[in-house]
Amino acid sequence: MSGAAEPLPLALPQRGLILRESRQLWAALAALIVLPFALDAIGLTLITATDVVIFALAVLGLNILVGWTGLTSFGHGAWFGIGAYAVAILQTRLVPGDMALPLLGALAITGVAALAAGALILRRRGVYFSLLTLAFTAMLYAIAFRWTDLTGGENGIGNLHRWAVLQEPGAYYAAVSGIAFAVLVALWRFRRSPMGTVLVAIRENEQRAGFLGYATNRYKLAAFVISATITGLAGALSAYSHRFTSADPISIAFSGELLAMVVIGGMRSFLGPALGALFYILFREFLSIYTADWLLYFGLLFVAFIVFSPDGLVGIAARLLKPFRRVPTEGAAMAARRAGASGRVPARFIAEGRGTGPVLVADAIRKNFGPVNAVRGVSFAVADKTLHALIGPNGAGKTTAFNLLSGMFRPSGGSIRLDGQEIAGLEPHAITRAGLGRSFQITNLFPGLSVEENVRLAVQARHAAHFSPWRDALSIRAIADDTAELLRWTGLAGIERAEAGSLSYGGQRLLDMGLALATQPRVLLLDEPLAGLAAAERERVGELIKALSADIPVLLVEHDIDRVFRLADRVTVMADGAVLVDGSVADARDDARVQAVYLGSGTAAIAAKPRASAAEAETLLAMEGVDTFYGKSHILNGVNLTVNRGEVVALLGRNGAGKSTLLKTLIGTASPAAGRIVLANRDIAGLSPDKIARLGIGYVPQGRALFAGMSVAENLGLGRLRRLTGAGIHWDEEKVLEFFPRLKERWTVDAARLSGGEQQMVAVARALSGDTRLLLLDEPFEGLSPAVTEELFEAFDRLRREIAIILVDHHLDLALALSDRTVALERGSVQWAGESRLLREDQELRRKVLWL
Repeated sequence: MSGAAEPLPLALPQRGLILRESRQLWAALAALIVLPFALDAIGLTLITATDVVIFALAVLGLNILVGWTGLTSFGHGAWFGIGAYAVAILQTRLVPGDMALPLLGALAITGVAALAAGALILRRRGVYFSLLTLAFTAMLYAIAFRWTDLTGGENGIGNLHRWAVLQEPGAYYAAVSGIAFAVLVALWRFRRSPMGTVLVAIRENEQRAGFLGYATNRYKLAAFVISATITGLAGALSAYSHRFTSADPISIAFSGELLAMVVIGGMRSFLGPALGALFYILFREFLSIYTADWLLYFGLLFVAFIVFSPDGLVGIAARLLKPFRRVPTEGAAMAARRAGASGRVPARFIAEGRGTGPVLVADAIRKNFGPVNAVRGVSFAVADKTLHALIGPNGAGKTTAFNLLSGMFRPSGGSIRLDGQEIAGLEPHAITRAGLGRSFQITNLFPGLSVEENVRLAVQARHAAHFSPWRDALSIRAIADDTAELLRWTGLAGIERAEAGSLSYGGQRLLDMGLALATQPRVLLLDEPLAGLAAAERERVGELIKALSADIPVLLVEHDIDRVFRLADRVTVMADGAVLVDGSVADARDDARVQAVYLGSGTAAIAAKPRASAAEAETLLAMEGVDTFYGKSHILNGVNLTVNRGEVVALLGRNGAGKSTLLKTLIGTASPAAGRIVLANRDIAGLSPDKIARLGIGYVPQGRALFAGMSVAENLGLGRLRRLTGAGIHWDEEKVLEFFPRLKERWTVDAARLSGGEQQMVAVARALSGDTRLLLLDEPFEGLSPAVTEELFEAFDRLRREIAIILVDHHLDLALALSDRTVALERGSVQWAGESRLLREDQELRRKVLWL
């Protein structure tokens, strides 16, 4: 895309956001004017007021890393000290009497030093990044304290001069305030720029930002340099203010104080850190009158804010004002969705090919994880404008192959060519920019950002201004137009303002696919895009993918085998890390080896087998008039539900109907706002999840949520550790392994190294471990091959004789075959309840109840 154009008329929500943020600038200007008078009224001086502004400037710079980018620096005082030392040395030794040149020189020195240090420190992430900043500061402090000839050692550097016009404290305060306000305006603009929005994306999900085509290390380095330079500017202004500098600002303690100001003020707020600086100065000035140990009390206060108010002073203010603000309630995020006919892929998302022949060629690619050969000499080719399916049993290596193609893993051997260009071993952002877009088996979004922001970030990645630190990202017409068109095409129109993390699992699947398409791929890799979708939505998205493949070749991993065989043009079947069959749909369907390792009996055969009920007449669980909210979204509305002992209840409905929320309400991760939940004659509504689990409810969440670095044995051991309470049947290792014998062979293997089917078995076994009487299953058949689905289904059928089950799953035939009774939800309310047999036998009733 070429860049852009005239300013775009902004939508009302965007204009409202700009208005709110611009009000913060006016509020900051008013505070700068009022501050000296306010401090004078409580007995503090203009020098103190100047310190407040300087410290506010320093922590606003630090917050670019901490609050915007999600990088915690334990050594940012180093840049404050470098700025102060640089201005002092330059003025006293090179340009005596001048202020401007030393100040500009100090900014240049700080920026160059930050560029060099950042290039080294940013090679590590997480706690290692934080520890490197700490080590850097400790090293600089030792150098500054001992290099007496340059820094003055413990005596520091004094006798700094200010221009005559700035000699008076009031004049200097005015100058510092002017500089600070100019920086604040620049930061406001920077936060709204393409670069600023990418920093927030990195904070939310750095991996996904890379797979959209952003070179995240480049953005983090830019943020590091800008952050350090602003903090260095504050140090230089402080040196001029006190006409002196020493090694104290480089100490680890001072860096900790800066970080504490950010946290206490509110790191996710634009002006919160500045409020934290004001609080720190006032706390120091007044408490130091009474005790020399004021810093100890400040540290205790810092801990209290982390524990009780992670949003800082801004969060406390919001909670105090909440009773006086009217917050309108809304329906579930997906309720406002307007999904119409998508039609052909918009031409703007179709990339032109650079060569002839197959678009994507994998030639003998291999991947070894230690002694494990996950992918063994896999070869296949994806032709242009085709739908190529990559199928196989769980653990066959399909997702590992996807990760090799897209750059998440570096191949141990082999070649990968995209439009004739070798891409094996390139970084994910480079492979994305070369023309390969992908979705993920487990949805990979920016959960704290809105749906529109997610899509806009993906579209923006291929725009010429994606690295701009100044342009207003919302005013670039080409990006806005592409974002709106993609929201319409994917069926996400109407929910643009909803947080991505608040969408139903099916909604997140659609958004994940939309992000992949937004990169304008030459070939699109879709990893189980139909998983978690209701039947009607599955049909719609399947046809959408088929239509998409007429313009953009698609490599698809999917376990809905009937749909794969209906839609695919070519099929590659993997087993045990190698290619079993590579040919037409008929080749794969009729191959005896594929039948044996992958297809099993088939869903129809499993569902047709008669199942004996074990339900008793005694009620185990009762929900009465339950309402549940997520923020201001009203998800469950007056839900009534009963489960008898030994009964299997299927909880069905469209995406966003409230099924997963109902399970989360039962287990306590979502607290009900109204109603009663009674388990074995005890009211559990509002109890914490750990207490509810100890009362005998086992929960298998969608996505499994295993402890990936722990073995099967350790996962099950943690499951039973606090659940030996006598509340239900006791499930020890021997009893669990009777139902899942395959886990015996994998007992000491880390959960992350198991196949998807084995991971699902571990998740169920962990939920059972201990004393359990009710099992909650959220999409247990999702992402499983037909053969593993059959194995798990038979295990659940045996479990019904031991325990009651509530089942949420979009495989309708399986859910209805397994369950005794069905409860259908629509928009958070129970629309139908009755025997599952009625829905199995009456297709017209099924269409009416389940909106098929």
